[in-house]
Amino acid sequence: MSTTHAPIRVFQVASGNVGSEMIKRISAHRDLELVGLHCYSPDKIGRDAGEIAGLEPIGVTATGTIEEIIAAQPDVLTFHGVFPDEALYERVLEAGINIVTTADFITGHHRDRNHPHPSGRKVTEVLEAACQRGGSTFYGTGMNPGLCQILGVVHSADVAEIENVTVIESVDVSCHHSVETWKEVGYGKSIDDPSIPGSLEKYTRVFSDSVYMMADCFDLELDEVAFTYELGACTKDVDLGWYRMPKGSLGANYVKYQGMVDGVPRIESHLEWQMTPHTDPSWNIKGCYITQITGDPNIYSKHIIFPKPGVRLDNPEDFASIGMTVTGLPALNSLRSVVAAAPGIRTSADMPLRGFAGRFVR
Repeated sequence: MSTTHAPIRVFQVASGNVGSEMIKRISAHRDLELVGLHCYSPDKIGRDAGEIAGLEPIGVTATGTIEEIIAAQPDVLTFHGVFPDEALYERVLEAGINIVTTADFITGHHRDRNHPHPSGRKVTEVLEAACQRGGSTFYGTGMNPGLCQILGVVHSADVAEIENVTVIESVDVSCHHSVETWKEVGYGKSIDDPSIPGSLEKYTRVFSDSVYMMADCFDLELDEVAFTYELGACTKDVDLGWYRMPKGSLGANYVKYQGMVDGVPRIESHLEWQMTPHTDPSWNIKGCYITQITGDPNIYSKHIIFPKPGVRLDNPEDFASIGMTVTGLPALNSLRSVVAAAPGIRTSADMPLRGFAGRFVR
């Protein structure tokens, strides 16, 4: 038995790697209808959203102003830009339009701490006030941070006494074709460049949010979230076609965000990333998301994502598509629950189980 709902009217922001994939996915999602696309690139404005995403025309023309978003009166806006647009968020939320974002916002802790708002107020205060004015909801998710931490919490359901929870992303990131992103992180710079540790932390700080989100679920008060790192230097010149890394430059990393209590790490989020396997040191990349829980009993679980038949991992476009899909779909599948939620900033700790559920084929 299935329940029929009116489709959720979605206005999407951004049509880069994740955004283009989500245009394709929305058309196949039985709950959703794409009613608009907001683009930052002037050359995309006025074009059909389908064409931008590599499809046939779908009758949705890309626009470029916040006024056009508000005039469309969508149920929800999905934001897939690389970096948050807090000015856009505030205006859309106060207009009564819900927002789900895959950009850099899980609890708001790190935005408040590391990205001062022009008004001098905390970002979360500004957005919460906008939600209350408009009666709207704001939610941040993704694969990691996002679903990876939800799995960490869910896997603890049959553990009596927890000592440590660690979630690990162990992936080849060469599928994420975002040149600006990896420049920001420091990939391709000499391993001795003193700016790399700061760049790496700045770009990955949102993973401290993911630790705080899990701590909230566990009712655990953390003293701090500590950042540590290891860097892997390329052992030869590497040309990926879309990105180049000279010998001796950053090509892999192992980052830890550790939630500490009395000097002991209790909740951890690890990033085991490689752009190329030709680094020193190198890590045994598993190509999956791992949950490790020490306690009574111990838990070890791998979340492995396999492509559907016909998708070739040796095809760079297919390989990239999988990464973009698992980043964006937790947002799309949450939309009905977000629209139904009470106004305000919501985290995954607030979402119902159905907010994490996928959809069966039509």
